[in-house]
Amino acid sequence: MRRGAFRSALLAGATATGLLAATGGTAYGADDSLDVEHNFAVGFTQGFLHPAESPPGANDWDCEPTAEHPEPVVLVHGTMENMNDLWRGAAPLLANEGYCVFAFSYGGASAGDPVQGVGSMVDGAAVLADFVDRVRAATGAAEVDLVGHSQGGGPVPRYYLKNHPGAADKVGRLVGITPSNHGTTLSGITELGRVLHLLEPVNGFLAKDHPALVEQQIGSDFNRALDAGGDTVPGVDYTVIATQYDEIVTPYTNGYLTAGPGATVHNIHVQETCWKDATDHLEAPYDPVVLTHVLNALDPQHRRPVPCQVILPLTGPVLPAD
Repeated sequence: MRRGAFRSALLAGATATGLLAATGGTAYGADDSLDVEHNFAVGFTQGFLHPAESPPGANDWDCEPTAEHPEPVVLVHGTMENMNDLWRGAAPLLANEGYCVFAFSYGGASAGDPVQGVGSMVDGAAVLADFVDRVRAATGAAEVDLVGHSQGGGPVPRYYLKNHPGAADKVGRLVGITPSNHGTTLSGITELGRVLHLLEPVNGFLAKDHPALVEQQIGSDFNRALDAGGDTVPGVDYTVIATQYDEIVTPYTNGYLTAGPGATVHNIHVQETCWKDATDHLEAPYDPVVLTHVLNALDPQHRRPVPCQVILPLTGPVLPAD
């Protein structure tokens, strides 16, 4: 009962006992630290309608990197997300830990559109390139570290690193949370669409205003071009954090990377580190288990124990960590 059966039992039990209620924020560190949200549903609700507003702890343009954390962290959201509804867990946590944290929204019809991350990922990578340069100029840092979710943890930063001259010299680490590195079947929807001959007309409709949805499908032209020549670029340390309960990036192993010359890759399977964790694609950026892996990836010289606790899809922890 440690895999699918455990997750089903968790969901049934939680529904029956009302444990799906919002858990609220959890504070790390000192009493005056920023509250860290671990419930995706709460964080999403609070931030969705304010895509141009920075999540707590992010975008202090006067922040000076410390000797302990000399690389600023740039947070890159994923598809149909924005910086404020996705990073209300990671941004305050990283700020509490002493990092200079920066986030931005991209890929929407306008800056004020709550639905971001649907435009061309080539364009998204260009926005990322400009933002990285802005962060480096403001902080004086030679390099930044990237932490992203879904397309923001995989294809967008990988395209930036592979196709923008000098990008690899500006990035030390790329940490991808449930990244769509090698495309997705969307839990089999794209494969069924091919069988029923519906995928091509649907993609034709999506490609006009939501090209990122087409580009992330397994076998897309974008994926084939991005994967050509290998997954990585020299000099960058890559971490992938994947969950077997991912319903968006399927199979979840499509998030994993293979290291090429001069690069390092760490592929992390969440359930191998905590079998109680039933986090899905959306909850993952809020999950305290996942976020501890993020902290360890950013600062491997000061690794901390990874907690193991019951995590539900969409709504997060129900009990304190072991």
